[in-house]
Amino acid sequence: MSNGKKRAIARRVAAAPVARAGAVVDETRELLGKSGELKPGKAMVSTAIALSLGVLALLAVAAFHYPEYLTTPQLRAKYSVDVLRQLLLGALLISGGLSLANVILNRQRNLNIGVFAIVMLAVALGGSRVPVGNFPDHTPYIGLDWFILDLLGSTLIFVVIEKLFPLYKGQTIFRFEWQTDMKHFAVNHFIVGLALLVVNFLLHRAFGWLVNSDFQQFVRDIWFVPQLLLCILVADLAQYWTHRAYHEIPFFWRFHSVHHSVKTMDWLAGSRQHMLELITTRVLVLAPLYVLGFSEAVMNAYIIVVGFQAVFNHANVHLPWGPLKYVIVTPDFHHWHHASDDEAIDKNYAAHYAFLDYLFGTAVKSTKKFPEKYGVVGDYMPDGFVRQQLFPFRRTKKPGEA
Repeated sequence: MSNGKKRAIARRVAAAPVARAGAVVDETRELLGKSGELKPGKAMVSTAIALSLGVLALLAVAAFHYPEYLTTPQLRAKYSVDVLRQLLLGALLISGGLSLANVILNRQRNLNIGVFAIVMLAVALGGSRVPVGNFPDHTPYIGLDWFILDLLGSTLIFVVIEKLFPLYKGQTIFRFEWQTDMKHFAVNHFIVGLALLVVNFLLHRAFGWLVNSDFQQFVRDIWFVPQLLLCILVADLAQYWTHRAYHEIPFFWRFHSVHHSVKTMDWLAGSRQHMLELITTRVLVLAPLYVLGFSEAVMNAYIIVVGFQAVFNHANVHLPWGPLKYVIVTPDFHHWHHASDDEAIDKNYAAHYAFLDYLFGTAVKSTKKFPEKYGVVGDYMPDGFVRQQLFPFRRTKKPGEA
């Protein structure tokens, strides 16, 4: 064999890993850029599951290595490390098993080779056996653990509910613009530390002077169930008027319109929010709860309720609610709030108790069973997380302007 042929073979061998890596990146970009149904028979579903679990497992390993910077202090005292290790091991086994099977069967081969490499990297970095020692508890952090756990939990719970009780039966999991809402979901979770810091600072500075220890003790002495119902009512009254202001004051609407720009309703749709609206709403809703001094147990229960309803009420779900639909906010009720049908504009503001809208005259009145379309009227909101965050600060062109 001539030296020229040897050099050519050597170049091809050296270029093979680069070409393979390029193919993995291209196929990953193609998969993540798709919308619509994942067709069976092409291993797209198993590949999507393997990729998702593999990436989350690698992030979890990083969180185990640097808990002081990547995990949420409020959650560290709540969950069991042993349980988390078992969940991480399960994710690694499922992701590794699915990706390896697809490689062997030559299905989405390049992408699954990349997924298997991610799993092997996670294992090489310690996998589920990363030791966790003592670490400082007052460091700046991002809520990576909250993102991982909430994404896993929300996907397992709400995707199943949507498939069992769908409002729109033909709606796919990877619907149009899901990528934008996933970015909102991730950023909202990653900045949880900064958001809580800002919210707590504003609460104590702006409303601390209203705190009365005797009255707070009276509230805390109320039995748990009525105290929780009262807590939700107080929060929802604050939410109602804050929400109504977002709709009826044009400057505030520029921020809130980001949330309303979702054109397909599902469990992920509620994540689309402007960051300033997120912080402002939390301050105004938590302020009366802080001043009234509800017990820690009640506040923990309220956080669970509001977290569930915030996701569930946007979900692609329809159930026979009966008379309850006039009492509590359901997906049917909140879907009308997101509708761009004429009769739905600036209606159904409540987040928990639907009777507030009936009380204040803002409940939707329609002969139609379900809305016809969603999103902002005129569909003027740009797609993409960054552009939506910048939208409220951009000058709106008047009719006739170039």
